[in-house]
Amino acid sequence: MIEINNESGVEIDETVLLRLSENNLAQLHISPDADIAIVLVDEGAMEALHVQWMDEPGPTDVLSFPMDELRPGTPDRPTDPGLLGDIVLCPQVAETQAAQAKHSLMDELILLTTHGTLHLLGFDHATPDEEREMFGLQRELIAAFHSAERRHR
Repeated sequence: MIEINNESGVEIDETVLLRLSENNLAQLHISPDADIAIVLVDEGAMEALHVQWMDEPGPTDVLSFPMDELRPGTPDRPTDPGLLGDIVLCPQVAETQAAQAKHSLMDELILLTTHGTLHLLGFDHATPDEEREMFGLQRELIAAFHSAERRHR
């Protein structure tokens, strides 16, 4: 089950994030019965989480909190159902980043949600090799989502 809770005060089309998450989980061969929560919070709430969990000041764009340490499956062996974890997004920080990248807030939230999902699945970008793998997969997932969205219009 994918649960989305917008506490940010910023109006977001939550159905896009829902379809994105469904698409990402399908592409990564995660059981559709896996649980994931996406919470959108304001800068104050995000800063509190950033300090508490990362010991870093100021709000950030996305935080991921993995639960059952699920990993991507394969077409013939999807990942069993389980608790994937929580992704926390801050639309206010994302809005600033979207302006810098010259794309929409929703495009930035799609990127951040996909990034957060990969972190829930054990991906990281601490080394150049990890970064190449994670960011390459992130680009593939976003491209697949945009392609699926075009087909359904």
